[in-house]
Amino acid sequence: MNKKPHVLILMSDEHRSDVAGFAGDKVVRTPTLDWMAETGVVFSNAYTPSPICVPARQCIMAGQYPKTCNCEGWKGLDYKYPTYATQFGRYGYRTVGFGKMHLQGYDQLVGWQSRPVGDVCYHHIENKAQDFYKAEHDDYDSLNYEGTKKWSDAKELLRAGVGRTRGQDVLSVQGASLWVDDHFNGTWYDRHDREHPTLMYVGLHDPHYPYFCSEERFSYYVNRVESFAVEEPFDHPFLGTSPWPNVPLQAGKDISQRTVRRARAAYYGMVEGMDAHFGQVLDSLKHAGEDLDDWIIVYLSDHGDQLGEHGIWEKQKFFEGSVKVPFIIRAPKYLPQGTVVTENISSIDLFPTLCELAGLEIPQGLDGRSLVNLAKGNDPNWPDEAFSFFLQQGFENVMIKKGTLKYQWYYHESKKEMPEVLFDLNKDPHETENVIDDSNYGNQVEEFRKQVKKIGYNL
Repeated sequence: MNKKPHVLILMSDEHRSDVAGFAGDKVVRTPTLDWMAETGVVFSNAYTPSPICVPARQCIMAGQYPKTCNCEGWKGLDYKYPTYATQFGRYGYRTVGFGKMHLQGYDQLVGWQSRPVGDVCYHHIENKAQDFYKAEHDDYDSLNYEGTKKWSDAKELLRAGVGRTRGQDVLSVQGASLWVDDHFNGTWYDRHDREHPTLMYVGLHDPHYPYFCSEERFSYYVNRVESFAVEEPFDHPFLGTSPWPNVPLQAGKDISQRTVRRARAAYYGMVEGMDAHFGQVLDSLKHAGEDLDDWIIVYLSDHGDQLGEHGIWEKQKFFEGSVKVPFIIRAPKYLPQGTVVTENISSIDLFPTLCELAGLEIPQGLDGRSLVNLAKGNDPNWPDEAFSFFLQQGFENVMIKKGTLKYQWYYHESKKEMPEVLFDLNKDPHETENVIDDSNYGNQVEEFRKQVKKIGYNL
């Protein structure tokens, strides 16, 4: 039997797909991701199943869309649906996860045999930090925006800048590095187990807001980051609103240009810090004598961040900044190197892709599709489409990306159906013109509506 490959999954939180050197950003420093892109396969049109942390991460693990696995909004993953960790464990893999997974259900393992540093550590640190602030500041309640236990976006931007590195991510990387040494070297008792196939996950919180980074990184980026081509809000009852509060924050109008620049600089610094953290994990494997060419290494983010584009911060939107994600697979013994795939894919495609690369059976009934043939350039029947869902706070929103067209259907329990949106990204890459009523797109719009009905929504 051929030796099964080790697998490493690196996942960040809220990383825009275009803020990376390999994606063409000439300012940000991302040497680790750039190396992966140069020697792996980049999927340049990858989309999250949901532009919210919890459903996105759980659906990616399950290879299912939110409506399929009952993982909508902040619900926990339905126990009936196995994850890629479950499947790899069935085939003799040792599965170990570090850092942020954002699991909400009773089962905090969902197939992982070990989680030495997990979400409990994250929640402990976050709660302690919040308790400390509450004890030291009289204005806590005024900053606790509408009971969300967070500041409004305006407050988040005003306090963006120089700050310490997140302790959660430091612990996750340290834990992963220590585990690598114990597993592959067995330094203390020489109980190494390097031949045992391993599925390893390292999830970080960065570059998720609040926006803080080191002084060196902040000072490097603050006068280098650039404005987006479109800063004005989009005229739509959902797309034109920011999560906290429900109004846009336009640079130079609702908030100063300098405040926006500082927040973006801190975000860039966080992206660089995230890249460095993942570099540490890879260095620990190399230090243990592992040849990274023998590994299947994946990098992706759960969703993006609007970062002030269209006057919107954070996520929850179907604009490219929020719903599009970076996605790289480096597996030089299985896939081409230095390849860019432009077809639309979903990050839920990760599950079946890993199974095929590792020679495991792909479970029946997954929404995800294997990307192996597509990456090799021999999948002419690829449907070239991806779906994303936002189901939270009374909203039921659906996005379908097919080719260069991005259709969006919106509904709210109090407002009923809201205006549909259609962007043609080939003609309108900055997403400023809604062509839903343009007769030239009439046939495509009807097909999109049929797909929404097929999913289970009543138009």
